[in-house]
Amino acid sequence: MRNNNTDMTTGNTVRHIIMFALPALIGNIFQQIYNIADSIIVGRFVGSSALAAVGASSSITFLFFALCNGIGNGGGVIVSQFFGAHKDDKVKNCIVNTGFIMIIVPVLFGIIGFISAPAALKLLDTPLEILADSTLYVRYMCVGLLFVSMYNYMAAMLRALGDSKSPLYFLILSTIINVFLDIMLVYNFHMGIAGAAVATIVSQSIAAVSCGIYAYRINPYFRLRKRDFVLSLKMALSIIRLGVPMSLQFALIAISAMAVQRIVNSYGTTVVAAFTATGRIEQLIHQPYTTLGASLATYCGQNYGAKKYDRVYLGYKKGLLIMLCITAVMVFVMQLFGGPITSLFVSDSEVIAISALGLRITSLFYVALGIIYVVRGVLTGIGDAFFALFNGIVEVIGRFTLPLIITQYLGMGATGVWLATGFVWILSAVAAWLRYKFHFGHLFN
Repeated sequence: MRNNNTDMTTGNTVRHIIMFALPALIGNIFQQIYNIADSIIVGRFVGSSALAAVGASSSITFLFFALCNGIGNGGGVIVSQFFGAHKDDKVKNCIVNTGFIMIIVPVLFGIIGFISAPAALKLLDTPLEILADSTLYVRYMCVGLLFVSMYNYMAAMLRALGDSKSPLYFLILSTIINVFLDIMLVYNFHMGIAGAAVATIVSQSIAAVSCGIYAYRINPYFRLRKRDFVLSLKMALSIIRLGVPMSLQFALIAISAMAVQRIVNSYGTTVVAAFTATGRIEQLIHQPYTTLGASLATYCGQNYGAKKYDRVYLGYKKGLLIMLCITAVMVFVMQLFGGPITSLFVSDSEVIAISALGLRITSLFYVALGIIYVVRGVLTGIGDAFFALFNGIVEVIGRFTLPLIITQYLGMGATGVWLATGFVWILSAVAAWLRYKFHFGHLFN
């Protein structure tokens, strides 16, 4: 039976990177449409305060999603290396062990998040008028954490095998369902942000189940036999060794995002709404970089497993070139069309003006953002467990210090939040490049 697995250890490097990245990019964009649809429908049909409530809770929900997805990504790196080395039994056993861990972790963190939501939001100085709605949204998303995480686990395993197409099919289906449910629950049934959360949970559940069934039917690595269901301590520790630093990296980024959110919250609901709209748009901006990094991780993982180090270095160089082309386009769009794009989310002219200015500021730093993703993709692919944690620590330091310095000590006010974001990207990009250059550059040059 036909499958979509791709061996990237031979053939044209640029073609492999782009052909893998394109379906993944479309898939990631559709995945972001979940959040964007929630924001547009909530912002337009419920109001800017409801949009602010969703935004104020986003850093917390991202924290729990990140903790879970890091484990799945760690398992994906190991799968790609075994696949590149043609160790099929190890590929299957890694899929099994990663899946077992990915059932336990989301349930655990979902319970913790549900209980701690009110206290966490108060710690962030969430405005009182949106505190109840923000708490409700966080709790709904914690209930659906297992289903969201299971889809991302399935997608990570398939992408590690060079298949970025299959996850896309089910994301498109579930995104259509999500938008339909958003309109029905929020607009027709007047369920507010609870309706948006339910729509996301149901849609991601459909994506997870349908992707799993499809993978079993079409991909031989998912036709698991009894002998494959061996819970190996050695394999589990390998997954955790890579997955936990990735989880901690994302967790640290989420915690640092909470620090920024706390500063944003201090400027009131209008700025929170503008920051939320900007954040939703920049989630889309991140997607070409994210998929480029994911493509490089799979490409480099397979070639590193096959000990083809010259191809790893070639992937790094071509990745930087592709990134620069992407950046040129996105800077142009954000400089000219930031305002009209923001107006899709809200009709409040003040919110639109603040958000458009924020987009013009951060777009000037997109090159630094791209460098982060390229280097991260390469280092993730070769199994550099330390880098993920190191990168997270650098970002935390930047996000805890720079927004405070720029907004308050330099007196730039709310506008300084977006400027600080750009400087954090520069700091992280420099740290990522130094890690690559002085610890692994000699292997590939």
